[in-house]
Amino acid sequence: MHLQKVIAVVAAGLACSAALLGATTPQKKSTHRKTTHKPVAHTGKKAPVRSARSAWHPGQTAPTPERYKEIQEALAKKGYLHGDASGVWNQDSTDALRRFQQDQNLQASGKLDSLSIIALGLGPKY
Repeated sequence: MHLQKVIAVVAAGLACSAALLGATTPQKKSTHRKTTHKPVAHTGKKAPVRSARSAWHPGQTAPTPERYKEIQEALAKKGYLHGDASGVWNQDSTDALRRFQQDQNLQASGKLDSLSIIALGLGPKY
């Protein structure tokens, strides 16, 4: 009987401690940015929806002729492209890149990708 009372008192003490801990723990601040909306005059039209990307630059664009020429020169220097580097990406360029990718154990798609550019030594310059 005495042991049951001790267990009951300990359990009650733990419950109180847990309640106090929960009440005194500071709450995390929300990382959500609150936005303020200005009232809009109702004209019957819906307000334009802006995506999160609208503030960012547009997606990746095609390489410039100068960049194509750099890539072709690198392929020619490594013996994969024969002829002049014209800056125009054509079937010969695609075939040369595909052979290079295959030899480098990359996905041999013939499409320019970051791993191929880096393998050619034309990746980002830090």
